[in-house]
Amino acid sequence: MAKQNNTKQSKPMEAALWESCNKLRGAVEPAEYKHVVLSLIFLKYAGDRFEQRKQELEAQGLKEYVDTVEFYTAENVFYLPPQCRWSYIMQNAKQSNIFQIIDDALADIEKKNKQLAGALPNNYYSNLGLDKTKFASLLDEINKLDTVRDSENDLIGRVYEYFLGKFAIAEGKGKGEYYTPKSIVNLIAELIEPYDGKIYDPCCGSGGMFVQSMKFVRAHHGNMKNISVYGQENTNTTFKLARMNLAIRGISAAIRQGDTFHNDQHADLKADYIMANPPFNQKDWREANQLTSDPRWSGYETPPTSNANYGWILNILSKLSNRGVAGFLLANGALSADGTELAIRRKLIENDKVEAILILPRNMFYSTDISVTLWILNNNKKAHVETKNGEEVHYRDREGEVLFIDLRQQGEPFEKKYIQFSPEQIQQIANTYHCWQRAGHEQTYHNEPEYCYSATRQEIEQKGWSLVPSKYIEFRNRDEQIDFDAKMKELQSEMRDLLKQEEASTKELKSLFKKLGYSI
Repeated sequence: MAKQNNTKQSKPMEAALWESCNKLRGAVEPAEYKHVVLSLIFLKYAGDRFEQRKQELEAQGLKEYVDTVEFYTAENVFYLPPQCRWSYIMQNAKQSNIFQIIDDALADIEKKNKQLAGALPNNYYSNLGLDKTKFASLLDEINKLDTVRDSENDLIGRVYEYFLGKFAIAEGKGKGEYYTPKSIVNLIAELIEPYDGKIYDPCCGSGGMFVQSMKFVRAHHGNMKNISVYGQENTNTTFKLARMNLAIRGISAAIRQGDTFHNDQHADLKADYIMANPPFNQKDWREANQLTSDPRWSGYETPPTSNANYGWILNILSKLSNRGVAGFLLANGALSADGTELAIRRKLIENDKVEAILILPRNMFYSTDISVTLWILNNNKKAHVETKNGEEVHYRDREGEVLFIDLRQQGEPFEKKYIQFSPEQIQQIANTYHCWQRAGHEQTYHNEPEYCYSATRQEIEQKGWSLVPSKYIEFRNRDEQIDFDAKMKELQSEMRDLLKQEEASTKELKSLFKKLGYSI
């Protein structure tokens, strides 16, 4: 195995990789950097796991089996022929045929591992026209990664998100595609508790939701074999990343490619848990005459063409089993949007599907600094008992209630300008939610000013079916931020009235001049 460089880096791993990639500019544009790096990280990860397993076999006195494939696959480790190992790649990093060596390694690994079929790039590096010296520097940077120690941190997802953000900044535009930060995924998992059953993500990106949800199962001593994973991703390159990301962790998943709205690959699925981070405020997601009678919006109005937010909500709701619960992110505008979206939101509340709304801090994403909302939908809010992790859990009847939590003042800084939730904060938030769910069964819940409030359906109706948390949570010790969305809607309404008055005045003026024999 190539020697690890354990020298402390002066900059974050993602930034160091970006800097190395930036030296390749010319042959490769920033939009392509992530694809250049991620397959190399896959090779490094697979190589490290192979070497780790090989050393375990030797330590167990099984040296004669270090080249027996079954002793690796039994532990969800890819067996790598000598020419596919990271140590071999680093030994040849400065050779003239390094690009062909990497392409051959990826092809051989895919050929020998059916779960990777179609997931790895084909003859990619040989055709990029990269500078060999600069590429060798990139390999050196990747060689510093300790993927075994960092195996739970979703390296592929982290790099993918960071590079998307840098590309958006470099090009002066966003891509509308955001990897979900680990602390948010951990929070969702702690809230919906995916212990066993089917888990689904309709826009799974690079698969980070599944990676962290499996970590939750292991942390709570659950059995990964009791979880079935289903996902869909529209972008082909991202779909390949998801399959690569899950395969190297031994996560068996039914991930399909295609547009979730127009080519639903899991039409009959009923999932017990849904975790998702759909594109924010996706426009022109359907034509006016498309999907107007789709069964996913049965009982609700058809979501408007101008914004897919409520299309995602109803798609998610349609996939929930009778006991299903979903945690997903949306832009804050969905909390108070009017028109058709208001009608859908009202019906969701009347049908008692909305369980909780949590507003998150700003600057949690590399790719956007906006604050977003975590929605919890639940098909089983009635009083019931469940067995989780071998213990009985009692839920009270929460009919007509919605829990609002404001988290904008929470989180801790990391990498100077970003915010993440600490493990302690995640536990506190989850405790608040579960105490509210189970109040009366040796659990106590109280509304807390500036933090949480449990609202009845009648209260929500009085607020015009708005789900903006600040309309319900009491604020005492700080000036509440202006609800710009609500304020803009108010101004919009006033402007509409003024324009109508102006139009009426103009008509009267024209009529008066006409009576006097003049035209204007």
